[in-house]
This record gives sequence, structure tokens and C-alpha cells, in this order.
Amino acid sequence: MRAPTLFKTAAVLGVTMAMTTACLSGGGNNTSGGGTPSGQASGSTVTIWTSLDQVIMDGLQKGLEPMAQAAGITVKWSRVTNINQLIMTKIQAKDTPDIAFIPQPGVVGDIVARQVATPLDDVVDLASLKSSMIPGTLEAGTVNGKLYGLLISANAKSFVFYPKKAWDKAGYKVPTSLAELEALTDKIKADKSAVAPWCQGIGSEAATGWPLTDWIEDLVMRQAGVDGYNKWVKHELKFDSPEIRQAFDTYSKLAFTPGNTFGSRKSIASTPFGTAANPMFDSPPGCMLFKQGSFITTFFPKNIQANLDSEVGVFGFPPAKAGDPSPLLGGGDMAVLLHNSAGAREIMKLLGNKDVGNVAAGPTNFLSPHKDFDVTKYKGATAQAVAKYAYSTSNFLFDGSDQMPGAVGAGTFWKDGTSWVAGQESLDDALTNIDKSWPSR
Repeated sequence: MRAPTLFKTAAVLGVTMAMTTACLSGGGNNTSGGGTPSGQASGSTVTIWTSLDQVIMDGLQKGLEPMAQAAGITVKWSRVTNINQLIMTKIQAKDTPDIAFIPQPGVVGDIVARQVATPLDDVVDLASLKSSMIPGTLEAGTVNGKLYGLLISANAKSFVFYPKKAWDKAGYKVPTSLAELEALTDKIKADKSAVAPWCQGIGSEAATGWPLTDWIEDLVMRQAGVDGYNKWVKHELKFDSPEIRQAFDTYSKLAFTPGNTFGSRKSIASTPFGTAANPMFDSPPGCMLFKQGSFITTFFPKNIQANLDSEVGVFGFPPAKAGDPSPLLGGGDMAVLLHNSAGAREIMKLLGNKDVGNVAAGPTNFLSPHKDFDVTKYKGATAQAVAKYAYSTSNFLFDGSDQMPGAVGAGTFWKDGTSWVAGQESLDDALTNIDKSWPSR
């Protein structure tokens, strides 16, 4: 798992989990992917591995358990560290779980290429899922026209947070386009309702730079459209192309214009993403706007978290033009069927039930990928507002840097992007360097 998705898990905080031999026991004698289901589901044991936060895993486990028990199946969950690397090692050793939750489409594709995964088209109720799930989520797990990765736990990134009391006092309105977002930025600066319109921070130790990639991805999918975004992720559109350069230019206008960012441009690269929003909650506010994923509320000061709904407001990152589609930048963990047994197939089918997330939705930052999920299951108005926006999106697009080759998505996109933000490298050089780093086919 590369850092753009790592921040959503305990791994970002340096939390790891010791793995015991029992935790790493495989799926027994089940037939491997592509084979014939062995035996009946009732009485079987199914293993699931995941790198999800412990609290989310526990919630999903509780949600699935009564369904599994009704089918006569025992499910053994194991939380493992860095499942992307671990699962490839275990595939080579022929010692995999029955089902693995994979957080990157590229890794799902690698598993499929090794002929280990079983296509899910005849396992799950595709017609029902297409009606239930956020548009684009099934496509994220589709390889060569077949569904291999079923999104179970989603995360969403296209949000702007603000200090609710100061915002309401100033009478600001939610922007409905990028032009209105720029106008709002200018108005906040002119009103002096905050030290600066924006709080910015892309620092993340060895992963510094990933918050910038989320900014650029959100802008690309709006300005270049879904098709342009998908071409860019595959490098059919280069970084140094007019369509992608426009996103960098828009970001620079919002973030680099003097007076727009708390601490000025020079502070962005060195400010940790987890504390970058803290000045919002000063009196008077140090900034009025902070773009980040929905998970960021768990990093806000404890007193703000305790009164989240009265202290924090949120709106979806606006479309390019008012009324245009609003794609959602996101990620998540996809269930991949590695052992084609009757029990594992039944559990995979049950994982597609939206009610599996009912327990996890309460005390965690879990987001169900089902647009017909009961939003009242989420705790508080802020979490419910996030879910409502996610469920109204025109298209869910998986994190672009997570889909790019590691040398780019977790390499030059971070490194050269950070150098550009810090003023150590021109945009021309940064874009050229990123393009040059793309592995040759």
C-alpha cells in the first residue's frame, strides 16, 4: 500500500501489528482460483486477511458474523501489515487466505495476472450491485472486462473543511464551481475573516507529497474530465500536457498567490498534513479552508473532535462549472477471491450485502460503497454529510497515484511535486522529470 492510501489506516501513525503463525495460516485444501468449488458451504471455515484499521475490521466482522452463521460458515479474520507485499509473497508460496482485501487496483491486476484470483461475475449478484453501489466502484476492481475486486470499505477525498462558527458569522456560501472557489478565496482574503483563506500541508515524513497528488487528481478529473483522468493515469496523457498542466496551474493560483496560504507557500512542504488544519480552529481563525479526505477529522484537535458537528463544516470539492458532474476521488479495500471453495464463494457473496457495514459505520471513519446505505448509521451530521455527497457523485475514480507505477505515483509525483511546491524546481522541470520516470512499456 503506497502512502496516498496508507494515511487512512493505522499504518500512517506508525502502528503495526505482529503477525503470528496462526494469523498467516492459509485457506487449507480449498481449490485455488479458477477451479471448481469444493464441497458445500455449510460447515466450512473461510479466512480473510486485511490491512484495514482494527476498529473497521472489527465492525465488518460483527456485521458479517450473523450472516455467515446463518449459512453455517465460520469466518476467521486476520489483520496483517502491508497486505500488498505480503499477498504476493504468499501467492508464490501457495499459502494464501481464501479472501484478501486489497487496497490498490494495480495489485488486484497483478494477482489476476498470476491466475490466482477468481472472477466474481458469477459469484455475486452483479445486477443488484450495479444498482446499489456508487458509480465507478465496480469498475475499480474490474480487470480485462471481469470483476475481480469487490469494494468493501471505501474512502473519499474530495472535501473542503471549514471552521463552522467563523464561516457562518462571515456569511460565506458553498461554491458551486472552481471559479466560485477562486472567488471565495479572494473574498476571504479581502474580508480578513482569517489570516489566510487556505491552510495547506503536504508533509508526511518519507511520504511527503501525497496530499499534493490528491489536489492534482481532483482538479484533473474536473478539468480534463473522467476520460482525461483515466488517460492520464495510464500515461496516455503526459504530465506535461495542456490538460494536466492546467490542474497544476489552478493549484498554484489557489495555494501560491501571496496571502492565500497560512504561513505562505514556503511552509506548505514542511507542514505535516495531520496538523495543517489546526490554525482553522484558532480565534480568530488562521485559515478558513482546508482540502483533505474525510478521514482528516480524526486528526483534528481533541476538543474539536468532541464537538465536531458544531465546530466543523464540510462541502464537496466543486465541479469545474456549476451543474457539471462532480466525480469523487477515493480509494478503498477490495475483496479478492483467492480460493474458489463453496464457503469462500458464499462469504464473497455476503460481503456484497450493504448491511455488512452497519456496525462499522458507527464508531469509525468507514464509508460504505453502497449509495443506498442507510446514512443514519453514520455518527453525527458531519459524517452523514460526507456520505450524502459521496452517494450523490456522478463517478467514483480511484486514487490516480495509486494506479500509477510505484516509481511515479509514490516516487517522482511526490518528490518533484514537493520540490515544485517548495520553489526548488520549476513546474516545467517537475513535469518533465515525472514523465521521464514513467517505466517504458
